[in-house]
Amino acid sequence: MMNRLIQLAAATVLAMLAPQALADSYRYMHVTIETPWLIFLGLLVAVMLPFILMAILYWRNAFRRDAEEDAQAKAEGKGGE
Repeated sequence: MMNRLIQLAAATVLAMLAPQALADSYRYMHVTIETPWLIFLGLLVAVMLPFILMAILYWRNAFRRDAEEDAQAKAEGKGGE
């Protein structure tokens, strides 16, 4: 019962504060001359980030695979002697 009362009070407070918060945040939603540039930069990062991550992971795994092959070749060379 008490838990439900606390939830109801919290919902009431949020309902009273939500219009004020929404009206206050609208002040920052103006379109300026910098807006297209910022949108372009955001999209550039979002599109290029997977390719950059893919290149880094490919490079990392290629070096690891080379090290494993070198270790395996060295172990086989010592075993044959």
